[in-house]
Amino acid sequence: MEIKLRLIVLMLSILFTGLTAGLCFTWSNAITPGISRLDDFGFLQSFQAMNQAIINSSFLVVFFSPVILLFINAFLHRNSQATTFMSFLMAAILYLVGIGLITVFKNVPLNELLERTTLENLSVVVLKTLRTKFEQPWNRWNIQRAIASFTSFSLLLIGLIYSKQ
Repeated sequence: MEIKLRLIVLMLSILFTGLTAGLCFTWSNAITPGISRLDDFGFLQSFQAMNQAIINSSFLVVFFSPVILLFINAFLHRNSQATTFMSFLMAAILYLVGIGLITVFKNVPLNELLERTTLENLSVVVLKTLRTKFEQPWNRWNIQRAIASFTSFSLLLIGLIYSKQ
């Protein structure tokens, strides 16, 4: 029973962390560079629409369940080979800080600022100011999330490889 539980938790951890890494990578490498070409109103309106669309049960499960799953995975492998355990523990800590905390304390407040704004009521100057206040910080923090999720994913794979030796 414990072996099946360990395997299920590990596979879900790898799957959800990998999907999150892909999501953050895609936002950093395709979505934000693409919409950055729009004028200020179009950019902000597009971001508002994407922020509203992404908040759904599938996203929330995939994006946030590794915060818990990765620590459970590390705990379940606490008696494994040292490299396996340390890789899994580092993946959990990195995901918590690099995805969980950055999202909650950096990206979400920026998203909420944008969400509270009725863009149609803003002047061209205010739209430019809002975009400046939003775009670069949001992109910078998302790149950090992409790096953290990719590294967590890699650490899971390293732990998996060492667990088979």
